[in-house]
Amino acid sequence: MGVKERKALEKQMRRNQILDAARSLLFAVGINNISISKIAKKAELGVGTIYFYFKSKEEIFAALQEEGFAILLATIVQIAAQEIDHKAKLTQIALAYYNFSTDHKDYFDIINYFLSSPIVFFEPVLKTKIDMSGHTILVVIREILLDGIENGIFTEDEPHKFSIMFWGNIHGLLQFKKLEKTALENENHEELYHYSVKKLIASLK
Repeated sequence: MGVKERKALEKQMRRNQILDAARSLLFAVGINNISISKIAKKAELGVGTIYFYFKSKEEIFAALQEEGFAILLATIVQIAAQEIDHKAKLTQIALAYYNFSTDHKDYFDIINYFLSSPIVFFEPVLKTKIDMSGHTILVVIREILLDGIENGIFTEDEPHKFSIMFWGNIHGLLQFKKLEKTALENENHEELYHYSVKKLIASLK
């Protein structure tokens, strides 16, 4: 490994060190109780080092969300490109989100933390940047719907609204996981998720 490659690797490792520390603090004390100095202490780095990589704690948490959305989007784009029918694509996208919530739980929890909060923590430019990451996923879903409508597979007058409803529903369904042993009366959450997705897609006829 050359000097240039080693420096790039060290830089990425240091960045990950910061992000891991911020993620850990978020779930321990909440964003309002986090400061750059606390992130630096948790990461065992100097405050100046943190500022070398990020301008603010908000930028750190925005980076975490963007990384999570990027992982999820890459999977969804691969599904959309497959030579399978439109219903199968929507079903697999829903499954991909379910798997993302377990296989990449840290990223899912970060995204869910800020989506669920009634408070907007980010200034407009940063918030728009984060929101556009999620919007890209909605665009992929909408394109599948539009293609299905054009080919006579789906009947839907408002594909844009349906894509939002679809994404909102599967995200909401994931929140019920924590109720599996209580309010759901021991209903298997994964089975309930797949049942709900099947019904939702069937409504497109």
